[in-house]
Amino acid sequence: MSKVLVLYYSSYGHIETMAYAVAEGARAAGASVDIRRVPETVPEEIARKAHFKLDQAAPVASIEELANYDAIVVGTGTRFGRITSQMAAFLDQAGGLWARGALHGKVGGAFTSSATQHGGQETTLFSIITNLLHFGMVIVGLPYSHQGQMTLEEIVGGAPYGATTVAGGDGSRQPSVIELAGARHQGELIARTAIKLHG
Repeated sequence: MSKVLVLYYSSYGHIETMAYAVAEGARAAGASVDIRRVPETVPEEIARKAHFKLDQAAPVASIEELANYDAIVVGTGTRFGRITSQMAAFLDQAGGLWARGALHGKVGGAFTSSATQHGGQETTLFSIITNLLHFGMVIVGLPYSHQGQMTLEEIVGGAPYGATTVAGGDGSRQPSVIELAGARHQGELIARTAIKLHG
């Protein structure tokens, strides 16, 4: 059975919610799935004052465990159109994995959120994908087989490069039905690809 890791960073819970939807889709495709988060780098006192969601159930990941998976789906919020510093700090520790080619040929994917529709979601997805390509991974996005991302009836996230959600300027908007469907669909596609490549 192929093993999928959903690896995420979430300040306010939007990406956490998306991570569980990605995992649901991967499990539906027949993969074994673990959900892990990266360590918080903001001091706890500051994080609490900023109302970060600190009670997340997912265990904290270690770099070395990344090599144990057939697929890794990375999710993090957008910071000025790029990856969060927390996720970057975690991935920057993967030089040893990179040096020995430990992630070559594994399947990778990306998902993100931003406060606004045009808050840099696609460039953030590319900043994640760039990391994964340097590791030698095979990338699976969110193709238009997820037709919900094409709707004009409501504000909706999603891009061919990965699932996304729009949180709103105050973070009050939660991932929508369509956005969660996109995350599940991408998780399913990533798991199916991993199963084809790795059995």
